[in-house]
Amino acid sequence: MTRLFGDPDRFGEDSLRGFAAAYPDYVTVVPGGVIRSRAPRDGQVAVVVGGGSGHYPAFSGLVGSGLATGAVVGNIFTSPSARQAESVARAADNGGGVLLSFGNYAGDRLNFGMAQQRLRDAGIDTRTVLVTDDVASAPADRRHERRGIAGDFTVFKVAGAAAEEGLDLDGVERAARHANDRTFSFGVAFAGCTMPGADRPLFEVPERSMAVGLGIHGEPGVRDEAMADAAGLARTLVARLLEERPAEAGGRVAAVLNGLGATKYEELFLLWGHVQDELSAAGLTVVRPEVGELVTSLDMAACSLTLMWLDEDLERWWTAPADAPGYRRTAAVPPVPGQRGPAPDAAAAQPEVPLPPADQASRATAALLLAGLHAMQQALHEHAAELGRIDAVAGDGDHGRGMCKGIDAAVRAATAVDLRGGGAASVLTAAADAWADEAGGTSGVLWGVGLRALADGLGNTGAATGPRIAAAGRAAAAAVTGLGGAAVGDKTLVDALVPLVGTLTAEIAAGRPVGQALASAAAAATAAAEDTARLTPRLGRARPLAERSVGTPDAGALSLALCARTVAALDCVPAAAHE
Repeated sequence: MTRLFGDPDRFGEDSLRGFAAAYPDYVTVVPGGVIRSRAPRDGQVAVVVGGGSGHYPAFSGLVGSGLATGAVVGNIFTSPSARQAESVARAADNGGGVLLSFGNYAGDRLNFGMAQQRLRDAGIDTRTVLVTDDVASAPADRRHERRGIAGDFTVFKVAGAAAEEGLDLDGVERAARHANDRTFSFGVAFAGCTMPGADRPLFEVPERSMAVGLGIHGEPGVRDEAMADAAGLARTLVARLLEERPAEAGGRVAAVLNGLGATKYEELFLLWGHVQDELSAAGLTVVRPEVGELVTSLDMAACSLTLMWLDEDLERWWTAPADAPGYRRTAAVPPVPGQRGPAPDAAAAQPEVPLPPADQASRATAALLLAGLHAMQQALHEHAAELGRIDAVAGDGDHGRGMCKGIDAAVRAATAVDLRGGGAASVLTAAADAWADEAGGTSGVLWGVGLRALADGLGNTGAATGPRIAAAGRAAAAAVTGLGGAAVGDKTLVDALVPLVGTLTAEIAAGRPVGQALASAAAAATAAAEDTARLTPRLGRARPLAERSVGTPDAGALSLALCARTVAALDCVPAAAHE
C-alpha cells in the first residue's frame, strides 16, 4: 500500500518536487518534468523519455549522462500531456534534434505524437521510438501491438549511449529501434499495487498463484498459474523469452531481472542465480546483467526478465558508462593477467581430518546421539511455523527457520562422521560446528557452543554413565551462559536450560535411571519455558519490544524444551548409563 502522500491527485507532482530537491546536481525541474542540470555538448541529440509516475527510477531517475537528457512525467500511471512533452523536449534540445522514446500505450502515443508534430512545426527535428518488449501482450506477428515494460530501460540505455557517443539523430534513432527489435520481456505478479489514497489493490492474485504476463500500470496478468518456486519461475521466464530469439542473434545477451516495487533485492538475487543457470544451459553469455528495480509499478509484488540480444554495437552501448540518480554504470574493468579467480569452496578445500579412535561403548553412544538428532530434526520441522509465529510477536520471526537450518546441518555432519566410525564426541562435535556455521544468529552459536561442551564431556571412549552425562550437561549450560551472558529471568533459552540441567543432575544424584531423569528434566524445562510468558525480556531482539512480549513465551526456550522432550521420549539411553 502507498502510505505516504498528501493530495492523492497531486502525488506525481509532489513526488517530482522532492526528487528534484534530492538530486539538484543531476536534474532541473521544467514544466512537465525534468532535464539534466548540466547541458550536454552543443549539437548532441536529446533523448527524451517519459510516461506516468509510479515507475521510479523510470523515468525521471534515468536522466543523466549516458542516458536520458530529459524525462516527461505524468500523474500516476497516466500519460503526460502533449504540452508537457513539448515543454520538456524544447528545454532538453541542444541543437541536435530530439528522440522521444516511451512505452507503447495509446495515451502516450497520442500525446507524444502531438508534441512531436508541434516540435517539428517549430523547426526541431523530432523522432519517436516506441518500446514494444512485452511478449505476453501480443503475438510475435503483431509485435507493433505489444506494450513497453522493463524493456524501456534497455532501449533508453542504448539511445542515451549512442547520443553520448556522438551519433546524429538518424543514428540514434536507428540504434534505439535496433535495441527495441532485439529486446523482449516477460513477467509475473504475486500481488497488485495500491494507488495513493486507495484502500485496496488494483487487482488481487489468488493465494498460491501468480499472474503471468503483467503490465506496469496495475493491470492484472493475462492468466493465473500455480505459484512456482524460484527454480521453476526461472525456467518459465527464460523458456518464454527463448521462443522470441531473433533468427540472426548470436549467443550474447544483456539481461535485466526487474523488481516492480515489493519484490526485495534478496529475492531477486536468489531468482537470478537460477535464471543465470538457465541462460548458461541454453548456451548464452550474459553481459553485465542488471538485477534490481529499474521500471517499477508503485508497490506491486512482481518481477520480470528482459533479454536484449547483442551484437557489437548494442554491446558497446549497453556497457557504456552512465550516471543518473536512479542508475549508475562505470566502465568495465578488464581482467588483470594472473588475477586471482573465485575462491574455492571452503568445505571442499579442507582435507578430511582423521578422527580420534573410539571404543565400542562410545560408538554405541554415538549411534544413539544420531537417533536423537534425527528425532529433533523431525520435531523442529513440524513446529517451525509455530516457533516463527511466537518469535514474530517481539522479534524477527526467523526462529523456526533458523532452528531447522541448524538441525539439518547438524544431522548431515553427524551422519558423515558416524559413517566414518566416529565416537560420541566426534559425532556431536561435528553436529555442533555445523549447527553454528549454518544456522547463524544467536540461537545458532549458542546451540553450537552448548553441543560442543556436551561433546567434550562425553568423549570418544568409555560409557555414557549417568554422572558423566550430568557433568557434560552442566558444562554445556556453563558454556552457553558464559558466552551469551544471559541468566534465569532474562527470557531466553537459559530459562529452560538451567532447570533442564539442574533437574537432570539432581535426579541422577538421587539414583534415578538416566531415561527417567531425562524425562523429569524435560518436563521441568517445558514448564519453565511456558512460564517465560510472564517475563519481560532483558536481552536479545525482543528487548526493545519488551511490553509486547509479555504474555508470549520465549521461542528459544520453547524450542529447547521441545528438543529435550523429543529426546526423552526416545528412551534411547545406553545400558551402561543405568550403572
